[in-house]
Amino acid sequence: MKTVFSFLLLVIISHDSKCAKILGVFPVPARSHYILGNSLMKGLAEGGHEVTIIAPFVDKNLPKNGSYKQIELTEVAEEHERRRKEMKMFDMDDMNPIVFITFVLDWITAFTEHTLKSSKVQKLLKSGEKFDVVIIEQFMNDAHKGFATHFDAPMILLSTIGANIWVNMLVANPAPTSYVPDALLSFSSQMTFSERLTNTAYNVFSYLLFHLYGFPKQAKIYDQYFPNGVPFYGALYNASIVLLNSHFSTSHPVPYVPNMIDIGGFHIQPSKKLPQDLQKFLDGSKEGVIYFSLGSNFRSSELPPKKLEAFLNTFAKTKMKILWKWEEDVLPGQPKNVKLGKWLPQQDILAHPNVKVFVTHGGLLSTTETIYHGVPVLAVPIAADQRLNARRIVKDGFGLCVDYKEISEEALTQKLRELLNNPRYARNAKKRSKLFHDRLVGPMETAVYWVEYVIRHGGASHLKVAGVDLPWYKYMLLDVGVCILTTLAFSLYVLYKITKTIFSLCSKSKVQKMKHS
Repeated sequence: MKTVFSFLLLVIISHDSKCAKILGVFPVPARSHYILGNSLMKGLAEGGHEVTIIAPFVDKNLPKNGSYKQIELTEVAEEHERRRKEMKMFDMDDMNPIVFITFVLDWITAFTEHTLKSSKVQKLLKSGEKFDVVIIEQFMNDAHKGFATHFDAPMILLSTIGANIWVNMLVANPAPTSYVPDALLSFSSQMTFSERLTNTAYNVFSYLLFHLYGFPKQAKIYDQYFPNGVPFYGALYNASIVLLNSHFSTSHPVPYVPNMIDIGGFHIQPSKKLPQDLQKFLDGSKEGVIYFSLGSNFRSSELPPKKLEAFLNTFAKTKMKILWKWEEDVLPGQPKNVKLGKWLPQQDILAHPNVKVFVTHGGLLSTTETIYHGVPVLAVPIAADQRLNARRIVKDGFGLCVDYKEISEEALTQKLRELLNNPRYARNAKKRSKLFHDRLVGPMETAVYWVEYVIRHGGASHLKVAGVDLPWYKYMLLDVGVCILTTLAFSLYVLYKITKTIFSLCSKSKVQKMKHS
């Protein structure tokens, strides 16, 4: 019934919306980010729109409807892979959040400029093409907002990790540090005093880092490549809406201003039949299957020897079958119950009823997909927002966590046994899945509706709160605070003077009385 309703709604919306020309800018050279940007743009193409996407990768399975033009940033993808090989990804576990965010800012600044230097992008900028709306991934690549000003089109942002400080700042969204933890801190919404203190201090640091370091670097790139456009800080705060890859079933509820829209799970497709070898493997595993994947950036084939040995020994002694995303041709010491795959159709695997546990790094896409299919989780977080996601998984009761530093045969074995033998994890996973699915319309339909809404209403400026037009010191009430403190200080000073004068007069009177006595 809900599918029929969603279809009818799309028909109504499409009837009221002309075919639009839409530019999507998704330059982050990570597969997980590309999956989200590509899914959104394909959904818009399926809705009958003419779509152009700038991204480091290309999709060979083009949408059947609409027009889908791909501008591949080959050099950005190659540069990212070169850097990825140079650094040891698993060493990021030891990286302090302050060092990590600074490192990410520098890394993003590099690919921001690589994108704009691309000959293919320069050709597009000089083409004279017109677009009805520009959708840009918001990942601290703020110079790319120049695409919207260059093509004189409304700007929509897509946040691939939901609401966070680098989105909230741009739309004046409140995020009280008392219960909204930063994405890079492993805190839940119920923080202790020391966690709230740390969270507040880290938010202040991040705010200053962006305004004093990140934004100036992006402004320099913006001014170089868009010299005749709107000034950088005018473009920075000009988003019509922000599409958020989040939902209260996958993350905890937080405040949103009216132009922030939840579309978490929009990339998930209806389950398809698996390749024959995988279908046979899963169908024949009546005792159940443990699916193991660390995503696209953190590759299990690059695990340090001791960590790898812990997984091998744990899997070897279980009676269950193991399906392992392993990026090399051979796994030394591969147990007989383990099946390998360099690439695995994760969504379709999680949909299979014989998959009992998903061992994952806790990335947001993997977390969303396992919630969608209601599969219990053993999270092994390494960096970025993975620890926060793992904390939520444990709190919501559909999984357990083994921190990367704590990986051992004993820890993995104990947590897997608990997940497999205690039915409450499966029950909670199904409950969480039910919350995910209980929506008026699907997340992709929601995304398409709001993109078309912005087009229909010429940028939908009526959705923006007044906070985006306030200088930072007014938004944070620093001027009011200074006024209150000044008034208080002056009042105390006056009170001090009055008290001192009264005391002085009393003392003089007492001295005079003593003289006359």
